Amino acid sequence: MNLPDLWTLAWRGLIRRPVRTFLTALGITVAVASMVVFLSLGEGIRKVFVEQMSGIGPDIQVSLTGLTQGMSLIPNVPQSLVGDIEKLGPELGIEAVTPVMMTVRGGLDPKQGVVLYSMPAQSGIQAVFPSAKAAEGRDLQPADAQQNVAVIGAKAAQNLHLGLGSKLNINRRNSVHVVGILQAGSGLVDNMVFMPLEVQQRAEGAPERVSLIAVKLKDPRNAKAVAQVLSKKLNVEAQTQGDILSFMDKTMKISDAVRFGISLISLIVGGLAVANTVMMGVFERTREFGTLRALGARPAFVRSLVLTESLLLSLLGGVGGVLLGLLGIWAVNLYTRNLADINAAALTPRLVLLALAISLLLGLLSGLLPARNASRLPITEALGRV
Repeated sequence: MNLPDLWTLAWRGLIRRPVRTFLTALGITVAVASMVVFLSLGEGIRKVFVEQMSGIGPDIQVSLTGLTQGMSLIPNVPQSLVGDIEKLGPELGIEAVTPVMMTVRGGLDPKQGVVLYSMPAQSGIQAVFPSAKAAEGRDLQPADAQQNVAVIGAKAAQNLHLGLGSKLNINRRNSVHVVGILQAGSGLVDNMVFMPLEVQQRAEGAPERVSLIAVKLKDPRNAKAVAQVLSKKLNVEAQTQGDILSFMDKTMKISDAVRFGISLISLIVGGLAVANTVMMGVFERTREFGTLRALGARPAFVRSLVLTESLLLSLLGGVGGVLLGLLGIWAVNLYTRNLADINAAALTPRLVLLALAISLLLGLLSGLLPARNASRLPITEALGRV
């Protein structure tokens, strides 16, 4: 008997028990869908970082605690380090040095979360984010030094319900007034609040301290070599955009492994459901298998038939899981677009292939024992069962 006939017989065997087949396939569908949604978060966030970080931000980021040591936003970098870097400017081809302070402000409502980002007012936002442009009001200006003013991203303005002239409380004692709202377009900048460096230092109680120093080069291709020189001569952590992206990729891979491990639990449950369904089918069709053997079917054919049923059942669940996962990804992105104007989840061809491959592997492993038992049934015993 050829392969199409084998698949036809397997399909008929499944639809003979429609309710049981449907419930088992549904269990696999939910398990695969959860895996797809979990892993799509890693794919989406990785894609966002590559798109957002590759075109914006400093060529080199100088701090005292690097990414590999668990980089902190605590303002522990002395601002005097700016002068030390500027002295090396002519030698290293440094175009601009910008001290930066960053603070992540959160709340019970995720929409209230923003990044407070400050630099010298005379540098302007474009010193670190060249593509940022004001849609309403204006950018930071040299006269804003020491002034309690802020320029905010489009999404931050929407989430915090702020407009030109609005008051934003940084903490109980300090507040700023909005003088500009940036054009929408970058998920990273859209959720930031920019203010003069002295204002945030005063609010945080950290005079002459910054979180990091942004370095812009005349030739960004030299970033790796310049970062090595800065690290060696000034005893600091100097990291390029490539270093940051590489670290984020490694972090996301670890996160992917954790999410896959969580998904594996539901996949194992789905596999047990497949094994149970197929095993019950073997028990109920003992006489059928005995008849096939009596008509000349070899044990290998019976084994292949049972395995094919298991694979077909898992394939149905896998395809359903990808489709359900796609719906889940749409729901996640709908939420994150509304929250931060980014797509946090992405369904990639690699992820689709992985989901289908795992479904088939699940079906194969789940069907091995039932297939073995079916192929070993003695013909006389099988025909004798009622």
